[in-house]
Amino acid sequence: MSDATITKGEREDLQRLVRQREKVLKSAAKQRSAELLADFENQMGSEFSFDDDAVWEQATKQAEVEVAKAQQKIAARCRELGIPERFAPSLNLHWHGRGRDNSIKARKTELRNMAVAEIAALERKAITQIELSCLRAQEQIAISGLTSDAAQAFIKDLPGVDTLMPALTYAEIAGETEPPIAEQLVTPNALRQQRYRERQAALRDGKQALCNAIDETAQHADKSTVESA
Repeated sequence: MSDATITKGEREDLQRLVRQREKVLKSAAKQRSAELLADFENQMGSEFSFDDDAVWEQATKQAEVEVAKAQQKIAARCRELGIPERFAPSLNLHWHGRGRDNSIKARKTELRNMAVAEIAALERKAITQIELSCLRAQEQIAISGLTSDAAQAFIKDLPGVDTLMPALTYAEIAGETEPPIAEQLVTPNALRQQRYRERQAALRDGKQALCNAIDETAQHADKSTVESA
């Protein structure tokens, strides 16, 4: 962009357009979140019939043949054992139209909460990207109207988020601290007790050092008295 191709009025129109675009895209991101959650709910509530798929249908028919054969053997054995038919056990084939995860209420709630959290993260990421892209567009429009070197330099010197939030290193987080930061976060009670014991020990050591100093001074005084005599 250059000032020769974009007039001041055009820049103002473009700025308004970019702001409107940002507003609309953010609304679209929220709408997309609602659509994603609705789609997830539909997936979680779906039920499938054995004849929805040719492979499922063929496998079911094959299983029915084998189950029928097994049931005949069970019935024959029941007759040998003298078990009346009305009391005899039986073997049947049952098709489950949905899985465990979308049939148990507690599990469905857990999955729904996970989906809500994931969709919210996607929305935040999308909104950040929208804001950054619109900011870059506004910067381009604004830069096209800057004529002085000072103004151009000012724009270039504006810090980015990477500069404002530099990467962390393990050494910075878990450096040679006493006690370690991880220990401070995990066991604050134990640390307070440890510091109390250290202070008490320091006091005891200080008192002992004072007693030693007094004894040493007394010994020097006695020695000086004897030498004088």
